Amino acid sequence: IMKKHPIILDVDTGFDDAFAVLFAAMNQEVELLGITCVDGNTNVHQVVKNTLKVLDAAGAGEIPVSKGATKPLVEEPLYAEHIHGADGMGDLELPESSRNIDRREATELLRDLVESRPNEITLVPVAPLTNIANFITKYPASAKKLKEICLMGGSASVGNATAMAEFNIWHDPEAADIVFKSGIPITMYGLDVFYLPIITEAEAQRLTNSNEKSAQFAGKLLLSSMRRLKQNVTLGDYGAVAAVLRPSLLRTEVFDVGVETAHGLVRGMTVVDRRPRLEL
Repeated sequence: IMKKHPIILDVDTGFDDAFAVLFAAMNQEVELLGITCVDGNTNVHQVVKNTLKVLDAAGAGEIPVSKGATKPLVEEPLYAEHIHGADGMGDLELPESSRNIDRREATELLRDLVESRPNEITLVPVAPLTNIANFITKYPASAKKLKEICLMGGSASVGNATAMAEFNIWHDPEAADIVFKSGIPITMYGLDVFYLPIITEAEAQRLTNSNEKSAQFAGKLLLSSMRRLKQNVTLGDYGAVAAVLRPSLLRTEVFDVGVETAHGLVRGMTVVDRRPRLEL
């Protein structure tokens, strides 16, 4: 019998989150328990709409989707619409979804799901960490019952939002700081690996020509992004979900990671402490 991995996704559904949602919703090894939405690539209302549309494209069953933080903990939001399009998802003019949004706020949905399956669930945030920080702060006992967090965010080298900061962490460094200090086991799927799963235009075209609705959707998304960025694109956030299913494909190392929250050149940087550990 195939072992299913119980996962909760936390998204700011733009272009690359869409692949994480498609993959999680369609993969036989994933039990997608719920999706929480947060302000990030675009505003949270648009994120919810985009997420429901992706679930439609995936032909997914009933999956609770809930709305979370409308802005970072401290700053005003700065969106990435130049990368993701005005709607945050390639401006494909997809039909509106008839799915209902869960009435619970994101932190409440997280609490209820984690309490229903203590020490079993992997939380996969592929967005700024505002919802997760709020969950840890509001329901610390429940948060401790997560099995682990596998997040797309940060970098052990250079950044993309700034020279040293990756967008998800940079968008809300204070939230990231709370998450990294939480004591919950964390795998950081950072920019160093984020850029590696590359798709070419020929592969995207092949998906577009498929008979599968979900593949056509993925192909169109990829092509719209390639045209905007004028280069081949990465599947990006999808890798954080793949990492939960196939940890053997990744080489992981254990380091202390701090998040820079000061206002300056390196705000939002994930500082990876690579000094040899003294075994006292």
